[in-house]
Amino acid sequence: MKIHRNDNVLVIAGKDRGKTGKVLGVDRTKGRLTVDGVNFLKKHVRPNPAVRQAGIVERPGPLSVSNVMVVCTKCGKPTRVGHEILQVQEGDSTRRQKVRVCKQCQQHID
Repeated sequence: MKIHRNDNVLVIAGKDRGKTGKVLGVDRTKGRLTVDGVNFLKKHVRPNPAVRQAGIVERPGPLSVSNVMVVCTKCGKPTRVGHEILQVQEGDSTRRQKVRVCKQCQQHID
């Protein structure tokens, strides 16, 4: 999956189209993610010692990964994400590192 936690994303489909937010969590097995301030669900909560406020609580619900696009940190535009392999020097040896790349401006997202 090309979207990670703490990425800024733009919702491109659904009732919250056009909103942006920060990714709070990613479920890789179901292909869904939770975005801050988007897709609020109402949950009924019973009073108990762990919960101060009983009643109807709003919280962000999961979205499909296909309904969002990553917003590039450099150019600020929603973009597709590609990958690039870098050769990293560590003392006498080199290792390969895979980084995410903005398809529009070719800058590293990570």
